[in-house]
Parts: sequence; C-alpha cells; structure tokens
Amino acid sequence: MSESLLSNPLKFETNPYHNVVMKDRKSLDLTGVKQIDSFDSNEFLLETSQGWMLVQGKDLTLGKLDTERGEVSIHGLIDRLEYIVNKKGPSKESFLGKLLK
Repeated sequence: MSESLLSNPLKFETNPYHNVVMKDRKSLDLTGVKQIDSFDSNEFLLETSQGWMLVQGKDLTLGKLDTERGEVSIHGLIDRLEYIVNKKGPSKESFLGKLLK
C-alpha cells in the first residue's frame, strides 16, 4: 500500500451515476468513482457516488483511470466486492482500523 495515497487520496470529478461491471472475476469496471483512498495488490478502497467500496483479491492492478469521468478499471482475481457503510473518509489508519469504525 502506498503511504502517499494514505495521506493524499486521488480525488477527481465524477458523474452522479455509479455502475459496476465485473467480467469473469478478472476485470472490474466502475463509474461514479469520486476518489481512490488507497490500494495495493490485495485491496482497493474507493469512494463512489453511492458510498465507500472495498474491492479485495489477488494481483490487483489499476487498469484505467479517467479522473474527468470518474471511471476506474481494476484487473486481477477479484474475490470480494463490498460497500462499507461507516467509512468516514481518508485517514492514515490501516484498512482494518477503517473497517472497524
């Protein structure tokens, strides 16, 4: 996980629509992404227009990043996709600390 992303998340403009398209658990295309809080090869934490989203898997990489349209593509083996209700925003805590709030 990148320390710079923990203190400076990637924020960008987005449209109000949020779509999720997963292809064979190997590719995830998202729209309506407001920011990428943090990511590494096992987890992505993103804020979407519909709330915070956690994507977990193996060998995850950022494929497409369109900051003007709020579009993101994630590639790798996707094991879990979850919306997190109590995420308050970016912080310097670990993922576990964020999820337990």
